[in-house]
Amino acid sequence: MHLLVVEDDLPIANQLQQLLQKEKYICDVVYTYRDAVKILDEKNFDALLLDWNLVDGDGLSLLRQLRSEGSTMPVLMLSAKSEVVDRVEVLDAGADDYLCKPYSNVELLARIRALLRRESTQKVTVLNAGDVTLDLTRHTVDVAGETVMLSSSEFDLLEVLLLNKNIVLTRYQLSDQICKDLDNYKHSNLVDVHIKNLRKKLQRPELITTVRGVGYTIKD
Repeated sequence: MHLLVVEDDLPIANQLQQLLQKEKYICDVVYTYRDAVKILDEKNFDALLLDWNLVDGDGLSLLRQLRSEGSTMPVLMLSAKSEVVDRVEVLDAGADDYLCKPYSNVELLARIRALLRRESTQKVTVLNAGDVTLDLTRHTVDVAGETVMLSSSEFDLLEVLLLNKNIVLTRYQLSDQICKDLDNYKHSNLVDVHIKNLRKKLQRPELITTVRGVGYTIKD
């Protein structure tokens, strides 16, 4: 996998490059908006790690430019801005994920894996785990051949978990995916409620594994 890091803080950029190369990614690094535009015109990348504030521009403008040109490359925005309105602005501009600085290397790598997995399965229309089948085209969920009715949020939650099988997703990450407004975002137990309802409706309590103190996952 070939990643591009756009980060104007040289020590941070170099640390990121070393970390990603250690994980066997091919990694290019640029430090300015201008160089980012140039290299993106010259090469194809599997994912982009993009800092919001650059010395000669801002990552959000670059993100909007990429999306306006039709690019579907996964983008993980990195920023010290931690307000909900900032995250919403970035996601609405077309970012696939958002990570606040300072962040842990473990979480960063997990989010990159999630982005790459999501990208590799973007053409898949049917997701499975055991006898549970989620059809993205028909927007249906079947258990042992029988259709189960789920709410929109429950469907979205199950989809995210199936797309990221064997990856533990935190409650924060899951709430980012299923909350449609800022009021719901504040309810910290919303994900737990949806998980409880999913287990009850699917009648497969073992399908979704709870990782105590972290979040949830679906295993192969």
